[in-house]
Amino acid sequence: MKTPQRFLAGLTLALFASLVSGSLLAEKLRIATEGAYAPFNFVDSSGNLQGFDVDIAKALCAEMGVECELVSQDWDGIIPGLRARRYDAIIASMSITPERARVVAFTEPYYSNVLAFIGPKGQEMATDAESLKGKTLGAQRATIAGQYLEDELGRHVNVRLYDTQDNAYLDLASGRLDGMVSDKFPAYDWLQTDAGANFEFKGEDIDIDDKIAIAVRRNDQELKERFNQAIQAIVDSGVYAEINEKYFPFSIY
Repeated sequence: MKTPQRFLAGLTLALFASLVSGSLLAEKLRIATEGAYAPFNFVDSSGNLQGFDVDIAKALCAEMGVECELVSQDWDGIIPGLRARRYDAIIASMSITPERARVVAFTEPYYSNVLAFIGPKGQEMATDAESLKGKTLGAQRATIAGQYLEDELGRHVNVRLYDTQDNAYLDLASGRLDGMVSDKFPAYDWLQTDAGANFEFKGEDIDIDDKIAIAVRRNDQELKERFNQAIQAIVDSGVYAEINEKYFPFSIY
């Protein structure tokens, strides 16, 4: 009679341990960001991920009561990595586009973006297609800025696309570009640095109704809704505003 009881007791403990283990695993989220898009996501001198996206990710995980593990992933492979289940979500200043929405699910936006032209300070630079004819302009590849540059100006200018925003800045600063198209908020941050001090915004902002959101797998609708609720909660509590003010003297929500 003792053997079956021990067996049942052991089975009960094993099932309990399995349920606890599964629960803990479910409450740990791996979140990918690029790590090369300051001030939204970058790697500091100690090798740690920092930036607006990183702080937002940590605030959302705290609001949801889950453990948050942040990992860096090159931009070109960031959606394939999500679909391959290497992480659970992308918080990397990703724009909502119809093409991306066919392969991932997006939360409600957590900030809005506009594009801007950047050129040498003190030099006139018209931003219409005719005036830019023959110029060499850069942008980051596989971004809204890069798509705008190719679609709207590609027939008039020489387009150079880069794997990271930082590499585009390097070519602009070294004179290999006449100008560039960029998301305005990271460019604002770069213009405050020594490297960007000789450049400025040119012309009017390019408002393309660009909304930035968190990407999850299309079948992870429950996770998407949890993120939506957490975004609203940190906005309502003032946590979002505190993070915003850490990086920008104006609201980007």
